Amino acid sequence: MNWIGESLHGAVALATAGDARLWAIIFLSLQVSLTAVALAAVAGCLAGAAVAVGRFPGRRLAIVLLNAAMGLPPVVVGLVVYLLLSRAGPLGSMGLLFTPGAMVIAQFLLIAPIIAALSRQVIEDAWREYEEQLRSLGVSGLGAALTLIWDTRFSLVTVLLAGLGRAMAEVGAVMIVGGNIDGVTRVMTTAIALETSKGDLPLALALGLILLAIVLGLNGLAYAVREWSVRRYG
Repeated sequence: MNWIGESLHGAVALATAGDARLWAIIFLSLQVSLTAVALAAVAGCLAGAAVAVGRFPGRRLAIVLLNAAMGLPPVVVGLVVYLLLSRAGPLGSMGLLFTPGAMVIAQFLLIAPIIAALSRQVIEDAWREYEEQLRSLGVSGLGAALTLIWDTRFSLVTVLLAGLGRAMAEVGAVMIVGGNIDGVTRVMTTAIALETSKGDLPLALALGLILLAIVLGLNGLAYAVREWSVRRYG
C-alpha cells in the first residue's frame, strides 16, 4: 500500500508545483478539445435545428442516423480519419496526420453528432411550443431555427458542455491520428495510458486527478447554468 500513497503524494506534488511537462499536456488537451467543440457547436446546433424545424422526406431516417451516430466507436472514427489523412489518402497532401489538427478532426467527428442529436431534441421541444406563434409572425425555416437556437441557448450550453466533457475524455481516436508524440500531440488521456504502462504513476495520477476535476467542473457548470436559466426565465 505504500507505493499507492507515494504515487498519490507525487501526483499532488506535480499538480501543485507547476510542472512544465504536466501543464503543457493539459494546455494542449484544452486547446484541441475546445477547438473541436467550437466547430461542432456550429455544425451540430445548425444541423439539429434544421432537423427539428424542417419537414422533409427522410426526416425520420435523419433522426435515427443522428441518434445512432452518438454511439460511434472512437477507434473506428480514428481509423477513418487516419485513412483520409495518410499519405495515400485523399487528404494526405495536407500533412495533418500526427498533428493537433488531426486530433481536432477526430474529436469533431465524434462530438458533432452528439451535439446535433441533443440539440435537435431541445429545439424540437421548443418548436412544438412556439410553432404557431412564430408562424403567425411570419418566421419559418432558417429564421425559426436561429430564433429557437437563441431561445434555447441555456439548454444548449449544457449540451455543449456535455460534448466538451466527451472530447476531453477521448483516447482511442486521438491516439490513432495523433500518435501520442511527446510535446506535439500528447494530451491528458493518451499521456495517462502511456505513463501507466511505463510505471510513472505519479504523473499518470496527477493527470487523472486534473482530468477528473475538469470533468466534474464541467458538469457542475452545466448544472449551474441550467438552474440559473430556470430561475431567471422560468
